[in-house]
Amino acid sequence: MALRQDDGFSGRADDVYQILVDGFRALDEAESAALTQRLVLILAHEVGDPETIRAAVALARRTVRAEGVTDPGPVSA
Repeated sequence: MALRQDDGFSGRADDVYQILVDGFRALDEAESAALTQRLVLILAHEVGDPETIRAAVALARRTVRAEGVTDPGPVSA
């Protein structure tokens, strides 16, 4: 299954971004990593399709490597 290219946020991408920023606010590095891991698993469960998840992981890895990211550091708001 191909990853969607449309506005999956129904025009509310800024709201979704703010929810994510707020979720990481005031967490230390270990807490941020734990939240990221849990969030990924929860969202993967919601997606439910292994091929979609495989495509999303591949896209994320390509973009990380393309940007030369080795340690993004802690998330701050």
